[in-house]
Amino acid sequence: MPAFSFATATEIRFGRGEARRAVPDLAAGGQRILLVQGGTAARADWLSDALEAEGCAVERFGVAAEPDLAMIEAGVATARTSGAQVVIALGGGAVIDAGKAIAALVPDSRPVLDHLEVVGKGLPLDAAPLPFAAIPTTSGTGAEVTRNAVIAVPDAQRKVSLRDARMLPWMAIVDPSLTDGCPRGVTLASGLDAVTQVIEPYVCTRANPMTDALCRPAIASGLAALVTLMQQEDPDARDQIAWTSLCGGLALANAGLGAVHGLAGPLGGLSGAAHGAICGILLPHVLEENAARATGDTARRLADLRDDLGRVLDTDPARAFATLADWSRQAGLPGLDAQGVNGEQRAEAARMAASSSSMKANPVPLDAAALTGIMERAR
Repeated sequence: MPAFSFATATEIRFGRGEARRAVPDLAAGGQRILLVQGGTAARADWLSDALEAEGCAVERFGVAAEPDLAMIEAGVATARTSGAQVVIALGGGAVIDAGKAIAALVPDSRPVLDHLEVVGKGLPLDAAPLPFAAIPTTSGTGAEVTRNAVIAVPDAQRKVSLRDARMLPWMAIVDPSLTDGCPRGVTLASGLDAVTQVIEPYVCTRANPMTDALCRPAIASGLAALVTLMQQEDPDARDQIAWTSLCGGLALANAGLGAVHGLAGPLGGLSGAAHGAICGILLPHVLEENAARATGDTARRLADLRDDLGRVLDTDPARAFATLADWSRQAGLPGLDAQGVNGEQRAEAARMAASSSSMKANPVPLDAAALTGIMERAR
């Protein structure tokens, strides 16, 4: 068995109602808190009120879109001005990434770009981040248990990571009840991202026994839950896709991803298309390309994956990846063209993906021509 290490948040709480039950611990005796919330402020009122009732001073910072450099700089300034001692993020993956980056950068003395991968210097943080707690309200990114934050840099037309081992949250609270009633389109895109993030670590070059144990059971159960949610609202399915998302976050933080995310970062930065929708539409075509080139253990893992997906989608395993592509489209997932990704952006993304950290873990080498073919089939 190979040697490996495994890092995660200091504390993970999972279950319906956990968010409200955790408030006294989040308050920790009445601290100054920066509450990072989504674009609809009213959805975070309950948490702000509950923290204030525990004696905390709460400053709020809204995140209405995927975080970019200017947003993070504004959030850091707000946190410093308010004297924040703790950062709590309540929202989807973008909100959690923003909160995580703000908590990391408040004690730091350098410009943000000094710490960003690819477009910056990639330097480690100068100081430990502020304590950070994450409460997701969608099931997709698993950002509540990862040690990086994805930030758009418009001048470079890239989405890149701020990364440091100390960015792992102090507390991750996964309360599936907060995802109940999530809009169908958001559920589909974020859910496919969650499924992608248990598939890619399972087949990537850095898979290990711990990530295998997390990923393999969550692949079929996560996709089955998503199939159910495309038909009707179901609390058990919400619980399962939340679990899949959490498993994916733990796995990607301790193994890696692959070409889906290697392409999704550049495509999102170039086009502004939503991350989950890009991942979902690329996934089956990346799997087909990997399977065509795979040998040995990688081929075995992809065969396992065909069996799992074929069983959920009620199709011959040989057609599992194609059936996944068809099902996603029929469920309403738009292709790259409809997401606003044009040919010039696809060509540039194929070039840029070579420097992506996710691409380095893909189970087989894929050159620019292969990546271009994948994106053509995902149009």
